[in-house]
Amino acid sequence: MVRTAFFAALIGAFVAVTPALAQQQAAPCVKRSDFLKHLSTNYAEAPIAMGVTASGRVLEVVVSEKGTWTIIVTMPNGVACGIASGDGWETVLAPITKGPGA
Repeated sequence: MVRTAFFAALIGAFVAVTPALAQQQAAPCVKRSDFLKHLSTNYAEAPIAMGVTASGRVLEVVVSEKGTWTIIVTMPNGVACGIASGDGWETVLAPITKGPGA
C-alpha cells in the first residue's frame, strides 16, 4: 500500500509539472538513480537482473530479501519508469538444457 502511495505521488508530481505529457504517461518516471535510491532506502531493494529491449531500453528487476520487488524500464535518456511492483518475489533457477533436443 505504501508503494502504491509512492507511485501515486510520483504520478501527481509528474502531472503538475507536465500536464500534456502526463496524460500519455501511465507509469511513474524519474531519474534512474533517484528511483533506485528510493527503492533501496525505503524497501531495501537492489537490482538482481537486467536486459536490453529491442527498442534500446533497459529493463531491471529490483528485489529485497523480504520478497518485495519492482520492475523498472530505463530510457536511453536516463529516465526510469516503474512498470510493476509487489510482494512475494521468489527466484527460480531453470534447469540448464543443451539445445532443442536435450
